[in-house]
Amino acid sequence: MKAKNIGKIFEVLSKENPMPKIELKYKNEFTLFTAVVLSAQSTDKKVNEITSKLFEIADNPYKMLILGQEELTNRIKSIGLYNSKAKNIIAACHIMISQYNGQLPNTFEGLIKLPGVGRKSANVLLNSLFDKNTIGVDTHVFRVSNRLGICFSKTPEHTESILIQCIPDKWKKYAHNWLVLHGRYICKAKKPLCNKCKIRELCEFEQKQIILPK
Repeated sequence: MKAKNIGKIFEVLSKENPMPKIELKYKNEFTLFTAVVLSAQSTDKKVNEITSKLFEIADNPYKMLILGQEELTNRIKSIGLYNSKAKNIIAACHIMISQYNGQLPNTFEGLIKLPGVGRKSANVLLNSLFDKNTIGVDTHVFRVSNRLGICFSKTPEHTESILIQCIPDKWKKYAHNWLVLHGRYICKAKKPLCNKCKIRELCEFEQKQIILPK
């Protein structure tokens, strides 16, 4: 896709939602970390239901360790992979306390060393908490960026590399959230709502719905 069209896409999306935010609810850096770990293969809605009560009693690593792995497991068992997620969160709490004075590390290298945090999650945390122009590539970002024609990639890592290079700096801060929201509510996996798409004319998706004249 031509650079000018990429810029136009984000210009349109920015007019619809100038300052999009992650839909996971959180109170501080630690609670967003926890929510991001819990969100793997789970919906934000389901995670928010769980954390609304969890964060009332465990909103920092010290309180989470007091809660303990067994009780944490019981409180999150309605979402997928709850055993491994509870184990990872507790292990990450030990690392934060022993190496970062109870704080969440604010570098990519520090974040990916935490159990349960991969490349996508680290980039999401850096972007949402520390104002870094990173782009976390989840299923929505991967699908939408390839459908639109912004990139043609086969892996999230390759997608991230291309997006960082081709998205103009002025749009990078919110690019991840714009693409996620567009994929979640408009450019859906099975039935994209092309008739409601504000960037339809810029899209290079060959199978997009044809809108017939009235």
